[in-house]
Amino acid sequence: MKILLKNATLLHEKSPFHNQIKDVFIDDGLISLVEDHIEIKADKVIKLKDLHISSGWFDPNVSFGEPGFEERETIENGLLTAAKSGFTHIILNPNTEPKIGNHADVSHLLNISSDKVTSLHISSVLSEGSEGKKMASLYDLQNAGAVAFGDYKKAYSNPNLLRIALDYSQSFGGLIQAYPMDMQLSNNGHMHEGSVSINLGLKGIPSVAETSILARDLQLLEYTQGKLHIPLISCANSVELIRIAKKKGLDVSCGVGIPHLIYTDNNLTDFNSNFKIFPPLRTVFDQRALRDGLLDGTIDMVSSMHQPINQEIKELEFISAHEGSIGLEAAFVVLQNYFSLEKVISFLTRGKKRFKIYNNPFEIGNKADLSLFNPNGSDVFSKQHLHSTSKNCMFLGEPIKGSVYGCIRGNKLQLIS
Repeated sequence: MKILLKNATLLHEKSPFHNQIKDVFIDDGLISLVEDHIEIKADKVIKLKDLHISSGWFDPNVSFGEPGFEERETIENGLLTAAKSGFTHIILNPNTEPKIGNHADVSHLLNISSDKVTSLHISSVLSEGSEGKKMASLYDLQNAGAVAFGDYKKAYSNPNLLRIALDYSQSFGGLIQAYPMDMQLSNNGHMHEGSVSINLGLKGIPSVAETSILARDLQLLEYTQGKLHIPLISCANSVELIRIAKKKGLDVSCGVGIPHLIYTDNNLTDFNSNFKIFPPLRTVFDQRALRDGLLDGTIDMVSSMHQPINQEIKELEFISAHEGSIGLEAAFVVLQNYFSLEKVISFLTRGKKRFKIYNNPFEIGNKADLSLFNPNGSDVFSKQHLHSTSKNCMFLGEPIKGSVYGCIRGNKLQLIS
């Protein structure tokens, strides 16, 4: 397939074409020409208003539904949603039924997604059935194609399981994921524990429920000298714990949810269940610390925390509603309200290397791996912007800046129709 992009502004800091307006010709998936004007026959000529392109965007923490919860989202429509949202790579969480926990599970998902524009990467469970008792066959799962191992949104109640996993995974370079949340301290809370939860009369989840487990897991990391990724942190003390661990030279990385960068517990005052997520939205103080940690590199990557939830268990009174919000479609356009374009692109493109995902430089002869977007223009985020099957989205009604056109990976192209 031959694709010609016309008058595209290139945003690639390490490229000699950075911030230049060029025509780009992609031939059979490879970047073949980058010139001021290209007149050549192509199967697809893309001329779009204020077209910008960058390295393909990446989300390390995405949930769909298949297998087991196809009514929430299928792999096919989930990857289509990701592609239309500009993401060329995503990591799928194992919150499925059954859990993604053996060679066949990983192989099947990779096989059925191999022809999609967005590349699917798999995080499998760390323990069998995600029950926190017996370690899964991590080496076999990595041979099948899993890029990380973790029991989705579950802390390891048995610290010896995490210690053994951190030790064992070093033999094959595996990446262990840990979700820090003490379920006894969180005590089935519904939001951050603080003045807002007290005023609303809702049971809260204190920050210490996160930091106590995070501190333990980082001590185990220091003891084993393994490799650990914390997918989501939500409070200021967690940022500081990660910062200290990195200064010690520990092999640790972490991510933050886009919701935690732009919203706080004050957004729950009208009991909108779309704002009920896990970990919960916390205070303005925490929000500022998370932003600072992202900007100074303590936090390595961002995630939309995309989690489709079927209507019958989401659209309930707040205390009964299941946590989770979709976010792939809103990631770029809401981040632009709070950070510069250069920072937004940096946030959305970094983190791939941690999961051994190759980040193709923008160079002649390299495989095309590009997100297409317009950084200008304003709108209000509405249901017409959603491509997901489920519509549980906290960003509805949010002012947005810019728009996304789609993405290209190799010789595969997806544009919003």
